[in-house]
Amino acid sequence: MTAQMARLPKDEAGANIRTVLGGGLLIMACLGLGAVPASSQQGITTPQIIPGHNRRAAPCRPPEGLEKTLVFAQDNERDFMNGVSFGLARAAKDRGLSYRVALAKNDAQLMREQVELLREERVGAVVAAPVDAESLGPSLQKLILAGSYVGTVVPPPAVTILNAPQYETGKALAEAAAAHIRKHFPAKANVVLLTHDSLEFLAPRFVAMRDVLRTIRGVAIVADISPATVDQVGGYATMSTVLLASPEVHVVLGADTVVLGALKATRAAGKLLPNQFFGGIDGEPEAVKELKANGSPYRASISLASPIFGYAMGQHAADWLEGKSIPQAMDILPRALTRETIAQYEADVANPAAVYADPMRRDLYLRMYGNICYETRHDYINFPWNSERK
Repeated sequence: MTAQMARLPKDEAGANIRTVLGGGLLIMACLGLGAVPASSQQGITTPQIIPGHNRRAAPCRPPEGLEKTLVFAQDNERDFMNGVSFGLARAAKDRGLSYRVALAKNDAQLMREQVELLREERVGAVVAAPVDAESLGPSLQKLILAGSYVGTVVPPPAVTILNAPQYETGKALAEAAAAHIRKHFPAKANVVLLTHDSLEFLAPRFVAMRDVLRTIRGVAIVADISPATVDQVGGYATMSTVLLASPEVHVVLGADTVVLGALKATRAAGKLLPNQFFGGIDGEPEAVKELKANGSPYRASISLASPIFGYAMGQHAADWLEGKSIPQAMDILPRALTRETIAQYEADVANPAAVYADPMRRDLYLRMYGNICYETRHDYINFPWNSERK
């Protein structure tokens, strides 16, 4: 029994533990607490449903002997990740933590070495956007067990995992594209999907896109491919190759950063067509600029407002170091950006502290799950958590 469960009355503790058998999968659900003994070094490895976050949960003993420092182990400098860093830096400043970035430049070995050094330095809080989640995992586990706050952008292990309802996110983009296809290309539409199917955590967004496109008459997916790198360079190189085989492309979908690269490749090749639809996910600043530009074929971006969730993770890091109970998991909720909504969105990401301080505005972007604190850190999530899991 964890420390938090030990503080509950016996009948209340029992009422908050359910075991559900479904589809041959055992799902353990409790108030943000683990399905494994506190002595485990592996965290929660059995997939489970994490209930809503209890903001009134009792605090626990804070960690001792750690530096009041927050570090972002950053994979690369694409706009989305720079937005995370912006939010983290703002939160660190507001809470009196020092802040710095450990930039790996897409080098998985360098990131492992950087994180190991952070543990040796007794850094109190680390947020990681892993280059390679599997190889980084053991180093993050060591940090957690040493008492540090560890948050991750999507993959486990972590004290707090940040994810998005991925299927819902992909569906939102695909439905925007579908409406455009029905209006402008009712007879035939050649579609390119720039995917990340090798990342199991993001794969559901592309499943959703395929599901929606499958329902539209005349759609042909002429390329369904993962760029070598998740950035504009990868998108440019991939689209340049696609255009050699399929010079007439009507719709391009994927993450903003690769779709922006694909747009540049299409312009460079002189293959822009009337009423083309380029759309992405993440709400990156350059995508927003394209959305606002007259005549741009960039017509939709599904916002996953990285400065706002970065700020929230920075606040959780500071709370952890003070012994407070924080969320085990957090959704960043997808929002479709249009010319009508962009002004409010830009104001929100420019001032994430104001959003976080206003529960109604915060809940438009974030949804939190579970509870964990330093004393219950062995209950960290070590499976691919997704709120859409049934």
